[in-house]
Formats: sequence, structure tokens, C-alpha cells
Amino acid sequence: MIHKILSLILLLSVTNIHNTMAQKKITQTAGRTLLGEFAPEFAKLNDDVLFGEVWNDPVFDLHDRSMLTISVLVGKGIVDSSLKAHLEMGKKHGITRKEIAALLTHVAFYAGWPNAWGAFRLAAEVWAGDDAVTEKERFQQKMIFPLGEPNTAYAEYFKGSSYLARVSDGQLPFANVTFEPRCRNNWHIHHATQGGGQMLVGVAGRGWYQEEGKPAQVILPGTVIRIPANVKHWHGAASDSWFAHLAFEIPGENVSNEWLDSVSDEEYDRL
Repeated sequence: MIHKILSLILLLSVTNIHNTMAQKKITQTAGRTLLGEFAPEFAKLNDDVLFGEVWNDPVFDLHDRSMLTISVLVGKGIVDSSLKAHLEMGKKHGITRKEIAALLTHVAFYAGWPNAWGAFRLAAEVWAGDDAVTEKERFQQKMIFPLGEPNTAYAEYFKGSSYLARVSDGQLPFANVTFEPRCRNNWHIHHATQGGGQMLVGVAGRGWYQEEGKPAQVILPGTVIRIPANVKHWHGAASDSWFAHLAFEIPGENVSNEWLDSVSDEEYDRL
């Protein structure tokens, strides 16, 4: 059963990764549009090499590549329409208002105060009035599974905000559960007279899993946690990270869930 579950996860992951990469692939035509006749070789290098190859190199994701590019432009004193175009691109790639403010503050000490002032004026226009890309949206961009809707059905058993996305209701039902920082579910037990229990697979961010009487374990993307039936436990996000895991209910006989006390702040902060 476990091998079948992991095979299914791998199949779904590969499919979704290809979809995600396809959606985020950078394409550029500005070179040919503006300089195609005057400087066709430069236009080709701009559109096909710089953006077609370098920007799509998976070593850095588009968010980090935008952060790097903005830093270099400000460092060179380029605070004109070129920088604004990259700020707008960076916002689309998930840079939040909080992040751009922190980046430009840091760069100011190395690139010069006037350069930072010029960059801040442009950034204030791009992120005018609101932070259109929230931390929640940014985290969702990192996942190959959907974040889902607020987990209202089980809210009474969670401390903090969580989200639930039912990934499959078919042969092997499972869901993606997302926790905001510090969110965790109550102590609980998956009862069964035979078989049963639960399996968790880390999807994104960093979280915790703990069985009663044992040290807590860190869950990272790819971490597999096998929870036997009739074992008291809890799981949730780290204090400084969003966290998501897949949750599989293992088939068994006479299965039921028993929700118990919440994990107190004192217990949680000891982690």
C-alpha cells in the first residue's frame, strides 16, 4: 500500500511540476519588436539567450532571479524605466512589498543612498497602496498542489489558520493541508482495530510532527511520516514558516478519529 501511495505521489508531482514550469516559463519579444530590423543579432540575444535561456535556468526561481536583477540595476545606478519594468516583473514573480522594501534598504548601504531613493520612488508606484502578492499567494506559488479553501470544517481542532484542498476522492483519497506560521492541529488519534493510521508527505515549507512522549520531528518537502493507528500525535507549521503536507488516511477496520486537547503555546514554544 505504501509503495502504491508513493508511486501515485510521484506521478502527480511530475505532472504538476511540468504544468507549473510551463506556466512560469519566461518568453520575451521586446528585442525583436523594438530592434528586430535595426539590430537583429542583439534582438535575438536579448529574446532567445538572456530571457529564453538564462532567465529560464532552474538553478534560481523567477522570484530570486528578479531580486538579483533589481539589486544589480540599482547598484549600477539604473533607476529609470528599465528598473521599473523589472520591478513590475518581480512583483508578478512573487516579490512582496515587504521584500522589496527590505531588499532596497539592504542595497542602499552598498549601492548608495541616492540610488536607493530613486529605486524606492519607482517601487512605491509599482506596489502602490497594497501588497498585491501576499505571503499566502507567494507560498502557493511554491507548491505543486493547490492550497485550497479555509479549513472551516475542522477549524475547531486547529490553533491558527489552515487550508484544505481535496486532491483525490477516487481510488486513494488524500488532501493537501496548508498551515500558516504557528498553526497546528490538536492532539488526536486515528483509531483502528486493524490497519488504519495516517501518512504525511511534506510538500512545502517547514513543519513539525510529534507523537506523545517522543521528541518532535521536523517535516520538510519530501519528508514521509508514517503514523500507526492508535498513536496520539499532532502536526503543524513551524513558527517562522508556512507549511503544507499531503495527508493520507490508511484503510483499516473500525477506523475513527478522536480529537483531543490543543497543543498549548508553552508546549509549542519549547520546540
